[in-house]
Amino acid sequence: MRLRWKILMALGLLALAALVWAWVFGPAWLAGFNAQQQGMKREFTERGRLFGRQADLQACLDRTLADFDDCGGYDCTLKHDYFLKACLEAASPTEGFCDGVPAYREKPSEDDKTWARHSCWDMGIRHEGCRLLLRQQQHWCSGGVAAD
Repeated sequence: MRLRWKILMALGLLALAALVWAWVFGPAWLAGFNAQQQGMKREFTERGRLFGRQADLQACLDRTLADFDDCGGYDCTLKHDYFLKACLEAASPTEGFCDGVPAYREKPSEDDKTWARHSCWDMGIRHEGCRLLLRQQQHWCSGGVAAD
């Protein structure tokens, strides 16, 4: 019983120390994290804009998915989402770019999810973020207006 009490006290003190550390250092960490994320957003938005000025819509999507397939993960998905959005805004039209693309919805339907999943699989991309990037294509092809 005495050993159990010591273990519980040690765990309680450890939890208290973690809370104090988070309270003291958390705001500084968050400020640094936010600054890093904003810098990443600026960088990838500019890269997308520059690429899009010399490309068409399909080239933007192809480049984004090819680069994305080399990484994966949350940060990678965000970077390529910023790139693709800026690229699509700057790119020239591509005939057939929206053919077969379901209408954009705020809450994707099961058909939307199936389309995105199979589109990613057909391109050999297994990362979950691929489906989120294809939502950019849906959004673009729907004129930025949700069907629901």
